[in-house]
Amino acid sequence: MEDLTSHPQDVRGAGCTANTLSDDALLRQFADGEAGAARILTDRLGPRCYSVALRMLGNRAEAEDVTQDAMMRLWQMAPNWVSGQAKVSTWLYRVTLNLCVDIRRKKTPDRLLDVPEPEDGKASVVDRMQDEARKDALQSALAELPERQRQAVVLRHIEELPNPEIAGIMGISVEAVESLTARGKRSLTAILAGRREELGYDNGG
Repeated sequence: MEDLTSHPQDVRGAGCTANTLSDDALLRQFADGEAGAARILTDRLGPRCYSVALRMLGNRAEAEDVTQDAMMRLWQMAPNWVSGQAKVSTWLYRVTLNLCVDIRRKKTPDRLLDVPEPEDGKASVVDRMQDEARKDALQSALAELPERQRQAVVLRHIEELPNPEIAGIMGISVEAVESLTARGKRSLTAILAGRREELGYDNGG
């Protein structure tokens, strides 16, 4: 994903001071030709975009493609950005979700899920295998949810966004977000109920 941060010019003064600027201010700087602002925005927003795409799609390569596409669309619309109308992150999340929906419509239903490997650490091999199994189970369960429930659950309980921001991203009311999230959580619980012992949740896990 190097081309996300590759821009023809560098900007002096886009260091520590620029890192404290808002997303809105950085986007306006980029629109004015300051490539350094794009690098900071990419470092700040790219991982969030990728995280959402990965949970929506279950495939790292596709999540990377979505992240790259979403960031490119951000750069393209930068000259037309109107401050105060929306948060840059809200706009980017919305684009990311739409791109994921497009990909899911084209995917074959039996495509294998590709979940991230567990991070290296001091956990035992058994613990790491169980952690991977839990991640795999969650991703599989998320894939069974209706599209809008999955979006709401990912944004609220994985990305930990507030309901009002999720409402803005999804273009629905806060009450609708709460309803979708509640139904999604109930569905996940039901889907995973039969696997609690297998995943180690009934043994203090």
